[in-house]
Amino acid sequence: MFQNEMKLEFPSKSQNEAFARIVVAAFASQLDPTIEELSDVKTAVSEAVTNAIIHGYENTQGTVVLKCKIEGRKLTVEVIDYGKGIEDVELARQPLYTSRPELERSGMGFTVMETFMDSLEVESEPGKGTRVIMTKEFKQL
Repeated sequence: MFQNEMKLEFPSKSQNEAFARIVVAAFASQLDPTIEELSDVKTAVSEAVTNAIIHGYENTQGTVVLKCKIEGRKLTVEVIDYGKGIEDVELARQPLYTSRPELERSGMGFTVMETFMDSLEVESEPGKGTRVIMTKEFKQL
């Protein structure tokens, strides 16, 4: 079974969201994904990183950790922040829920991640941060 992994840390600046998306796409490219599969992964990563920057750190500077692992045809992506955490993960996962309505956020981040990936786990502790773990199984060509 082919296995590979990588880890990247970057400051919680909004311009790094696009960087994270491209890095994951480049890493996943070794699985020879379809354009649609790659687009799905990039969209989910974009949502997770944006959540870490906007909700995790809320106008403060922090570090976002991005981990990717390939096992067989499965890609696992973790996005970790050490920010404020989520009080109620189940509530936060509800479509249209947002903790920052003043920013006119849609509240669809977790829903988008679930839609475009095969699985989504959210681990969070108030005051300690959040870890989002997503997986995607790539079709055999």
